[in-house]
Amino acid sequence: MALNVTIHRILRHRRFLNSANSTLHLTNTRCFSHAPSPSPSQSSKANDKDPHSGSSSLKDNELAKFAAISDTWWDSEGPFKPLHLMNPTRLAFIRSTLCRHFKRDPYSTRPFERLKIVDVGCGGGILSEPLARLGATVTGVDAVEKNIKIARLHADLDPTTSTIEYCCTTAEKLVEEGRTFDAVMALEVIEHVANPEEFCKSLAALTNPDGATVVSTINRSMRAYATAIVAAEYILHWLPKGTHQWSSFLTPEELAMILHRAGINVEEMAGFVYNPLTGRWLLSDDISVNFIAFATKSQNAI
Repeated sequence: MALNVTIHRILRHRRFLNSANSTLHLTNTRCFSHAPSPSPSQSSKANDKDPHSGSSSLKDNELAKFAAISDTWWDSEGPFKPLHLMNPTRLAFIRSTLCRHFKRDPYSTRPFERLKIVDVGCGGGILSEPLARLGATVTGVDAVEKNIKIARLHADLDPTTSTIEYCCTTAEKLVEEGRTFDAVMALEVIEHVANPEEFCKSLAALTNPDGATVVSTINRSMRAYATAIVAAEYILHWLPKGTHQWSSFLTPEELAMILHRAGINVEEMAGFVYNPLTGRWLLSDDISVNFIAFATKSQNAI
């Protein structure tokens, strides 16, 4: 079955995205406040049940890998530096696609007002926080308890982000609880799960009918092996060695088919390319290495 995927249709809005990219650098900046430490009642809003109980698509070795460096999530020069650099570009894509899908004003300072968004595999919250600043009601989930603790502490420094609901749990557990959202984010996560098909079924179940799902990952290409593993991990040392396994990457076609079988259809894809002269990532139609997909769930989907 042919999948009608528009590769980087967003290129038509390059001028807006490039300007939004610059603006979102500010959105991603920490704004300190004198917000008090979370009270026990505030902390109790998070689900701290064992995320490993029941069905799960997680890999234990991947959880241990990220738990070991969880204290560095908000160190922009640490192991997560590539994500900090890429975050404004990821947000530009998310902002454009969600605004178009939900008919919101992309130039509004808070275009995601009244939208419920879940950030699956939220880590320390570097995506959850700017989504909250854009007006969304955000739930961030991660199976690594240390990640959730870091995310809560950082979010509580700013009243705008202190409303984020952080839960140490999994997408599968949220499905069991009957949770659903207007938009589901899973960025740089699927390459670390044991069963991408089951993971995508969970993402689909969490997505409201007529809702949106955004997934980003790395292409299983030789160019990706050379840049995302050899260069990034062993030459430039941007990432700890062993962060990625090339065999766990998915091609854009594979991701689109897996999502389609789960009941959500990819409508748009874009690539991320790094400019070493500016030190910034840009949206591109080159999906040979890093890419992001926007998908929707039809109203009559179960």
